[in-house]
Order: sequence, then C-alpha cells, then structure tokens
Amino acid sequence: MSDIFFDELGLRQPDYCLGIGGGPHGQMTGRQLEAIEAVLIAERPDCVLVYGDTNSTLAGALAAAKLHIPIAHVEAGVRSFNKSMPEELNRIITDHVSATLFAPSERAVRNLHSEGINGDRVRLVGDVMLDALLFYKARAKRPDGLGDRINPTTPFVLATVHRAENTDDRERLSGIIDGLSRSGAQVVLPLHPRTRSKIDSFSIDVPENVFTIPPVSYLEMIWLEANCAAIATDSGGIQKEAHFLAKPCVTLRDETEWVELLELDSSILVGANAELIAEGLQRAGSSKLEPSLYGDGTASEKIVRMLLS
Repeated sequence: MSDIFFDELGLRQPDYCLGIGGGPHGQMTGRQLEAIEAVLIAERPDCVLVYGDTNSTLAGALAAAKLHIPIAHVEAGVRSFNKSMPEELNRIITDHVSATLFAPSERAVRNLHSEGINGDRVRLVGDVMLDALLFYKARAKRPDGLGDRINPTTPFVLATVHRAENTDDRERLSGIIDGLSRSGAQVVLPLHPRTRSKIDSFSIDVPENVFTIPPVSYLEMIWLEANCAAIATDSGGIQKEAHFLAKPCVTLRDETEWVELLELDSSILVGANAELIAEGLQRAGSSKLEPSLYGDGTASEKIVRMLLS
C-alpha cells in the first residue's frame, strides 16, 4: 500500500526499502534494527530523524544510538500513560535516547519535563500532520470505491478500525460494528484487508447502514474526513485530523495519547462499547478547534531550520 502514497503525494522513491513487515513485535524490531544499522554504517549521516511511535521508530533510534549518531525525534513527548501499548514503550525509549526532541504540543513538552528531559534538547514546533493536511487539502479526492453507495443529501459518519486489540478480539470487533449499526447513521467504513478477513472469520454481519469500501489513499481519506459529519476511529492520527477539520470524533479505544483532545471535548473515549458508540455518534456536535493546540502549520519548516542550524 505504501506505493500509493509515494505516487499520489509526489514523493520520490526511497533510496532504501527494507521490506520488513509482519511477525511478533520483537522479531520485527530486531530485523529492522539489523537492517537500519547496515544503512547507517554505509551512509554515516550527521543525524538520524525518526518520527512517531512505530517499531521502525524504535529500531532507527536504537541503531543510531549504538553508533553514536545524534537522533532527532519528531512527535516527541506524546504519552498515553499505558505501557501495555507497544507504541508507548517505543516513544518513551526513543525520547530518552534522542539528542533533539521536536514536541507537537505544550502538553508533550510538559510530559518530557516531568521525565527529566529539559533544556535546549526540547523544541516546541507543532504537529507536522497539520502541515501535511493544510498542504494537501486542496488536492483531496472522492474515493473511487465509494461509487453511489451513500445518499449525498444525508450526512455520513466515517469509521476506521485497524488496531489489533479491536480487530483480533471478536467481542470488541462485534461491539464496534454493533455500535455503528445502532447509531442509525450512514457509515462509510474503509476496510483494510486484515480487518475484512477478521470480520469474515468471526462471522460478523455488517449491517445495511454500514458501507464497507476498499482501503483509501491519503488524499481520499482527507476527502472523507472533510465531507463527513463525524468520525469514529481507533487511529491516533485520524483523531488529530478530525480536530484539524473541526469534526467531532468518537474514539474506539480505552485510552488515547492525545489527551488534550479529550479535555477540549473534541474527542470522546467509548472503547468498543456498542451503546457508548451509538450514543456518542448520535449526540456528536461540532468540534471546537483550538487553533494553537498543534501549532500553525509550519512545524516542518521549523524542524528543517533547527536541523540545519
């Protein structure tokens, strides 16, 4: 699926593609660590820039740290305070081995300070996801897979489900589908092949008001987010994009790393509880956009300037 993004967003192909995916967390991270280390030895960069909280983020940070190459972490300081999440461990370890920490929000800066990470190492720059959305919003396009499946005069809800704790648990996945059904809204649900296979293997019936479509590209996702009435998601990134577009968000998780969105009532946590999901979507109003929460859309420019200096 990554090829879609390079083509659609006009990005050049990477110099290296490791082709590592699947397998348990330890196996995946170990294979990535070995492969990234080989690239760093060959290239000898002045700095290694890592983003977010994935296994590849951690692998890149560890490989650089062991080779004594300075690390810069984009999206530093984000915390869900749930160490049972692999992402939480990845971002905590990455932050503590990084030389420069680019924080997306004031809360992220406070989180770093509370862990003893202070001084010039920490830079408040804003969120690069806001930069990307503002840059590409004008190029958003209606998904081909949507066809004429929704009534254009009736508002629709955009739903996404991909996290393992939701897709690998029959009870949770059934609860989410049931909640979308009970909402009574038109629901557009782009389905990753893995999620679709779980729905099939668990024999979960998809209700008539939930329209499943193939996976969508980034520009198609922006179109869906911009044109929907509300969003139900277990994605961290889409929670933020909902806020950027002033769309109410029902978060299909038991906790979130974007705590500030809960405080603004921009997002509500409902887990996989069908009743809470339906209630949340039925009473979803307009989200209040806090313009300065994640910067002004120039985070990437600030990061480049700081790296060059």
